[in-house]
Amino acid sequence: MLNHKYHISAETAGQRLDKFLTGILPEKTRSYFTRHIHSGHVLVNGNAEKPGYTLRENDTVLVTIPDVVRTVVAADIPLDIRYEDEAILVVNKPAGLTVHPGNGTENDTLVNGLLHYTDQLAFIGQSDRPGIVHRLDKNTSGLMVIAKTDAAHRFIQQQFDTRDIHRTYTALVWGIPKTESGTVHTFINRSRKDPTKMKVTHSTGKEAITHWRLLEEFHFFSLLELRLDTGRTHQIRVHMSSRHHPLVGDPEYNGREKQLMRLPDNLRKRGHHLLKNLKRQFLHASKLEFIHPLKKEAVSFESELPADLQSTYDNLREWFLLKQTETGATDSPS
Repeated sequence: MLNHKYHISAETAGQRLDKFLTGILPEKTRSYFTRHIHSGHVLVNGNAEKPGYTLRENDTVLVTIPDVVRTVVAADIPLDIRYEDEAILVVNKPAGLTVHPGNGTENDTLVNGLLHYTDQLAFIGQSDRPGIVHRLDKNTSGLMVIAKTDAAHRFIQQQFDTRDIHRTYTALVWGIPKTESGTVHTFINRSRKDPTKMKVTHSTGKEAITHWRLLEEFHFFSLLELRLDTGRTHQIRVHMSSRHHPLVGDPEYNGREKQLMRLPDNLRKRGHHLLKNLKRQFLHASKLEFIHPLKKEAVSFESELPADLQSTYDNLREWFLLKQTETGATDSPS
């Protein structure tokens, strides 16, 4: 348990409460203290204050934070470990696996599998999310970095905060963009109509930035490479849907049967079969680049398309490939 009392001097006065705590206890993150300030584990002059409270001379700060109690049980869940050392793990998460417990999912998550795999995980964050620095949606596959130590967690989290970590995704979308690359820069907020979904806004919510590049063009479909500056919930899915290019197979953001009307009659049956064989959004976290917390040098990891997305891609090339003519123009498939 953390149990400390601090008297604020004239030199310390003027700092934010959360920044003050991070300065005197650098082994903990600012988000760690923010969470405990909101939980009432940090009091100023006996009162609960906000993380942004400005400290004054002669204030008394009492920190009483209970020890973390592990509430998540280990489960024997197969993991695709792409890299491991004493500081980090890099995991290739399959589609269908939730990252951490919550919303009715308690024992069949990536965290449960990690606890079965190793007892060396960072516990600097929330007690039900050991090792977790970032997330992927349940039905998004691909690479995640897991922190095995608190120091590694802090180091990697800082790279997310400063946008120095590079996450690249591969996605298949409906339609063909008018340009070969672009950036979507909006705010994202939770939908009032459906709180399980997110929506694009222009003034409220959290800033969200997605860069995209056209990799391959098909009849009525495009394969994109996407890079995130921010990591908001459902960010790529929401952004591409807002640009009228929803991810193929995405049930929440208009990426399934409604899009079949884009296709001419002679291709609609093929589109139906494409969706029938694809049970989720075509989105894969294909590349992860960051500075290693111990080596202090750039490391890079890549992941190939999983079987279900590869099968969809192969069908796409067979059914919707743009055929080149002798003059270089394209022919529509019959």
